[in-house]
Amino acid sequence: MAKRPARVLSGGEQQRLALARAWLLNPQVLFLDEPTSALDPAAIKAVEDAVLEFHRSGTRIVMTTHDLHQARRLADDVLFLHNGELIEHTSADDFLLLPPPPRRERLFGASWFGNPEALELCD
Repeated sequence: MAKRPARVLSGGEQQRLALARAWLLNPQVLFLDEPTSALDPAAIKAVEDAVLEFHRSGTRIVMTTHDLHQARRLADDVLFLHNGELIEHTSADDFLLLPPPPRRERLFGASWFGNPEALELCD
């Protein structure tokens, strides 16, 4: 990867390169917009590992994702937005493991919230 131009790298390699470049700057906050979208499972794991390493080093991560299982693996807090409005801000565990408030349940229609067994099946 070191000797190839970024434009010829795979999506996962490009993401890892972008994270490596960010690592050099030692940021206090790192903003990521769907960093693993359209990546294969191996590339997703590599990117998630890099995100966790940033977090362990003290960098605050602000990340968008549609993947609730990824949020469960990576997040401390969840901010749930709908049409640009903040619907809920809570810990990731509370968001995923406790029964949802009525508004989120109406928006999601997701029956697995508050059901740890259902979440385990999807991991």
